[in-house]
Amino acid sequence: MTMDAKQARPEGSLRKAPLGRFLACNPFAHGWTDGLFYREKMRAIHRIAPAAIGADEPILEIGGGRSGLAGYLYPGADLTTLDIDPALAAQQPVSARTRFVCGDARELPFPDGHFTLVTLFDVLEHIDQDAVAAREALRVTRPGGHVLVSTPDAAWRYPYYGPMRRVCPPESELMAAWGHVRRGYRADELERLFGRRPVRSATFINGVTAFFHDVAFSKLRRPHRALLYAAAALPTALAYALHRPGTPGTETAFAWQR
Repeated sequence: MTMDAKQARPEGSLRKAPLGRFLACNPFAHGWTDGLFYREKMRAIHRIAPAAIGADEPILEIGGGRSGLAGYLYPGADLTTLDIDPALAAQQPVSARTRFVCGDARELPFPDGHFTLVTLFDVLEHIDQDAVAAREALRVTRPGGHVLVSTPDAAWRYPYYGPMRRVCPPESELMAAWGHVRRGYRADELERLFGRRPVRSATFINGVTAFFHDVAFSKLRRPHRALLYAAAALPTALAYALHRPGTPGTETAFAWQR
């Protein structure tokens, strides 16, 4: 029996949510158009996440103050959300098994090996001292536990399609608004940060679905965006359906095992 098969049905386990239920938690109101890129990210994260964890094993979501993806991924988990912005505490679900901690990813206020799963979803590209944050994430992960990461590729660009520049804000403007300190990472750069190869990876936003990403953050009004979405709906739907973990993409989700 493979390790993944063993993980799928341990006693007292908490299984990850079925894919459809997880994707239904997409925070974008229009999840198949403006929020398609986020749906793609969620699918990639679901693909690389362990099938199950121990029912009482704690999870840490670093920088998850707005998204809360770890809680959707493992409903009912013993979840700690850490974010540097204290105002985000009010956005957290109220539960006996969830808590919010205001803190810095570079100096986690937790003991060594405390968590069975640690997530950094779209976080590292926002941190100057990313190597420190990666070491801290590994430090608080128990042996055998996982660190899940999603991040743009170093070659990511916006807009993906040159002709869209006429209707899109400058990339530098978006990067500043999103708080990026770097564009993204090559796979080998992340391997150096975490000191090992990932056990799983899955790309998202391919060369076809990237058009919806361009439109979603364009300066076009909703009716004009709707027309472009409709015109590109068929090839985009096919590209989404056929996207596999190894399909070339502009962003990637990774799983490291400690």
